Amino acid sequence: MTHEAQPLEEGERVLLIDGRGRRYLIELKAGAEFHSHVGIVGHDELIGGDEGVTLRASGGGRFLAFRPTLADYILKMKRGAQVVYPKDIGLILVYADIFPGATVLEAGSGSAALTLGLARAVGESGRIISYELREDHHAQAVRNLRTWYSSSDAGPQNVDLRVGDVFEESQPGPVDRIVLDLPEPWRAVGPATDALRSGGILCSYLPTIPQVQQTVAALRKSGFVLVQTLEGLVRTWNIEGASVRPDHRMVAHTGFIITARKPTTYRDTKVSEAARVGLSPDRGGDDGL
Repeated sequence: MTHEAQPLEEGERVLLIDGRGRRYLIELKAGAEFHSHVGIVGHDELIGGDEGVTLRASGGGRFLAFRPTLADYILKMKRGAQVVYPKDIGLILVYADIFPGATVLEAGSGSAALTLGLARAVGESGRIISYELREDHHAQAVRNLRTWYSSSDAGPQNVDLRVGDVFEESQPGPVDRIVLDLPEPWRAVGPATDALRSGGILCSYLPTIPQVQQTVAALRKSGFVLVQTLEGLVRTWNIEGASVRPDHRMVAHTGFIITARKPTTYRDTKVSEAARVGLSPDRGGDDGL
């Protein structure tokens, strides 16, 4: 269903983009002004109007005005901890198969970048239970969620942010997916085995290979199958008529993504062993991942 265009309202976040592609995220307030190197733009010029307009600043510069996408907001929001970047969030949502209505246990809320992506993917009928050990990071995650949903009718009702240690807290009944953004996710593999339903997917996001090695070993030891490790590299291209070239700057390594599936209890040890060896993608998985 296509949503009708709605006028911009006071309290909304708006993304201003200048002629060089620089982006500025502002909150609309009646009577307020946005000051930049190319001049001043009054918020009142935007309130009540449509997004997508071009504004002329007092100094002659021009700005495009749009509501921010989720990726825009994640890159501009305040951070208490390092965020998971949009390129990795997209991979996590697809490879961990986060679906509408799913119940997801997340460990490591951080600044809530990944939490926001998960919440959108599961929809209003789903549920995100997210743990954060540090109270300051938890507080920032709460603020970021409230800021993003401030102009949304849905709100974050499907997100349950908790302060606590996922290794020690008793977990809810079976969950569909577990997503770990922790420095030592292998410590959670035991509890995850109990909380995750059969057929469910565990996903872990890690910056370094030694962490990946230890996590993969723990997953296999616990009986998880289809263990897969990948990373995403994003490079934009400059297309100007006949002039075509990749941009000089690219977003390369930010983290590794591990996914694994929890099987039902094997009755035949030979079948179990075959599954552990033969179904491991890094010993001969699909070329297209």
